[in-house]
Amino acid sequence: MLTINNISKTFFPGTINEVQALRNVSLQIKEGSFTAIIGTNGSGKSTLLNAIAGTFIPDEGSIKIDGTEISRWPEFKRARMIGRVFQNPFAGSAADMTIAENIVMAMRRGQSRPLKIAVHKSIKEAIAEKVQMLKMGLEDRLDNPIGTLSGGQRQALTLLMATWLKPKLLLLDEHTAALDPKSAAKVAELTKIIIERENLTALMVTHSMQQAVDLPDRIVMMHRGQIVEDLHDEMKQRVRVPDLLETFNIIQKRELFDESVARLMKEQYV
Repeated sequence: MLTINNISKTFFPGTINEVQALRNVSLQIKEGSFTAIIGTNGSGKSTLLNAIAGTFIPDEGSIKIDGTEISRWPEFKRARMIGRVFQNPFAGSAADMTIAENIVMAMRRGQSRPLKIAVHKSIKEAIAEKVQMLKMGLEDRLDNPIGTLSGGQRQALTLLMATWLKPKLLLLDEHTAALDPKSAAKVAELTKIIIERENLTALMVTHSMQQAVDLPDRIVMMHRGQIVEDLHDEMKQRVRVPDLLETFNIIQKRELFDESVARLMKEQYV
């Protein structure tokens, strides 16, 4: 279970570039649930994932996984509990290493790693069996450098690597956004299959409203560093893409209205 309690983060405080990226965000994710986080650019979606992963330390609040406080842990220590897939298909693997070597590295996450990666026959057979489920024919190319693959193939393998040791939490940061539509659809399908098969707890940031509707069992909407909508259970089952778009429009219109009122009040009393 992931428990986030009142975390806040301000970048460049006290300067003209000050940004309140997260404002007292609280969120509880049940074990085995799959949650999508949506919102406009600058809403705090990826910032929230970075806070959980340990890219920075929040100014306030706490983050717990299975009751363990990790708010002050460095990123490398959290990596033992957290798997992550980034937007860039080339961010989660070593291009010059083979498919098998990359996967062996993933198998040793959180352990000391030798300078030379040895891939024994028995390990390669186990890798091939698991890679086969991707249905991309990559089980016959385990000795190929991973850098020779397409973005979609590489991202599918990165997803497999991130979930190989069944992390307590899987973070997906717009992991299909840089792919062509066909590859994005394939990786999205694999995401749902792997999460359900391994009963993983997952948090996915996405700009795709269709993915938010189709893949997870919960949708959290953020705006200006705060959670403004939380759709789950029956509400999530009923929601459709036009509903999400309409909610976005309502929030933006409300914000424009509030700004106009504030400006008029200021002009009236100046």
